[in-house]
Amino acid sequence: MKYFLTGGAGFIGSHLSEELLERGHHVSVLDDLSTGSISNIAHLKSHPKFSYVIGSVTERRLTAELLDAADAIYHLAAAVGVKLIVESPVRTMETNIQCTEIVLELAAKKGKPVFVASTSEVYGKSLALPFREDGDLVMGPTTKGRWSYACSKAIDEFMAIAYHREKKLPTVVGRLFNTVGPRQTGKYGMVIPTFVRQALRGEGVTVYGDGTQRRCFCHVKDTVRALAALVPNDRAYGEVFNLGNDEEVSMTELAQRVIARAESKSKIELVAYDKAYEVGFEDMHRRIPSLEKTKSFLGWAPQRNLDQILDDVIAFERTQLAS
Repeated sequence: MKYFLTGGAGFIGSHLSEELLERGHHVSVLDDLSTGSISNIAHLKSHPKFSYVIGSVTERRLTAELLDAADAIYHLAAAVGVKLIVESPVRTMETNIQCTEIVLELAAKKGKPVFVASTSEVYGKSLALPFREDGDLVMGPTTKGRWSYACSKAIDEFMAIAYHREKKLPTVVGRLFNTVGPRQTGKYGMVIPTFVRQALRGEGVTVYGDGTQRRCFCHVKDTVRALAALVPNDRAYGEVFNLGNDEEVSMTELAQRVIARAESKSKIELVAYDKAYEVGFEDMHRRIPSLEKTKSFLGWAPQRNLDQILDDVIAFERTQLAS
């Protein structure tokens, strides 16, 4: 199979490229490097079945050419990270909605399967835990920039499902729950790489809010196993799947575990949301996926627990600090 990945030089895209190449497939990548990095895919450049192009999905002729040469598409290109979303809501909405529309339109002309990456953020303020794919989405007010990302990704999902139903395009949506691992940047607010770097440098580990908010983290290697299995599964077309881990941890406990496993003497510092992001910033207290549907369709389950995730990130960040 020949796969085309938008955002393929990003954190998840680079790991998915590895997974697909290991399975014997061809991989072509398009990335504008706005949040991705050539360093993420540098080790793949010499692979005979790998190629990449620096450019944007909005360059329609280029995207059409790369899509034409592929058998299936993984659309991963998106604005990511809470910090970026709060600071650049216009960029967030334009990037997420416009790029998805272009990919779906071009793919529909050729009838090629498309995976659209979505996010657990779409569940918004819902209290119906664990979150099920058929559950209601509860968004905050439009006056809060925090919700622009969730709404833009929900629109992406609506478009993917509409293209499947109306135009018979094989589409599948994956809602990713806090995917983490080596090569993830903390630049845009990703919590684990940020905690790890602070701990390794002996700095204060900054926990936003009161630290009681709880999250679940999935190793990127587990996530890309699921992604690689979804697109070839025609039973998945037109469906939405949660992709994550259901092992829950509070942010304070997460900081404590990072400090312990990094053998650091750092202390935890609480930082108010208003100071970290924006006045009136809203967050969800808990975010836990139901994995029942994904397990049923794919026979998939995450294999790595939180301590294994932390150890992998710590090992990677140690090499980065030493280089």
